[in-house]
Amino acid sequence: MCREYTEADACQPIPVEGSAFNEKTVLPYGLSVSHLQSAMRDFIDFLGFINQQLYSRDLARLESFLMPANFSSIVGEFMNETVPQYCPALARNQHHNGHPDLIPADMFSGNSVQYTQEGIEIKASRHRSGWQGHNPEAVWLLVFYFDSNTVRDKTTDVPPKRFQFRGVYGARLEEGDWNFSGRSETSRRTITARVNRRGLAKMKENWIYEDLR
Repeated sequence: MCREYTEADACQPIPVEGSAFNEKTVLPYGLSVSHLQSAMRDFIDFLGFINQQLYSRDLARLESFLMPANFSSIVGEFMNETVPQYCPALARNQHHNGHPDLIPADMFSGNSVQYTQEGIEIKASRHRSGWQGHNPEAVWLLVFYFDSNTVRDKTTDVPPKRFQFRGVYGARLEEGDWNFSGRSETSRRTITARVNRRGLAKMKENWIYEDLR
């Protein structure tokens, strides 16, 4: 049976479990498990601080009033900013909407490049599969899988829950590891690509963190 939390309880995220990391995982560009663990713990501290401040002012938690995609973006952007603080071999890509998010430090002028296959693309998702990108690309993909409340929960009677990192998965993907979803000339849907079964298998085989309690 799942434990029930009060709104006050839910302001404090579940700590990162040190024993849930895979020390045998293969990571590129000098990145290590300890770097990711430190960045994840920083996010737990950040979210706990923000949510407790919001709660003290009778405001909803961050994940409970932002649209789901916006909150996922915050998780991902926090990692983009924090991982290089622990892994000096990587730098945040300073190019606006540059790809990928993290690039090898000092490989490009000003650590800025519009597009390169060198580096790591970071995503955060509430889903354990079906991760999306804008294009099928050869890239090292790193996904932070988490669980939390959403803005929709208020209307569906979902009780408060504590934010938790459930998994981190990563692998070098090729174009064939994505399924491309185009759109018709009249559609306004965003063009996307989705990691397919082959790509998912690569990432799950090279799992970095799993805490599925």
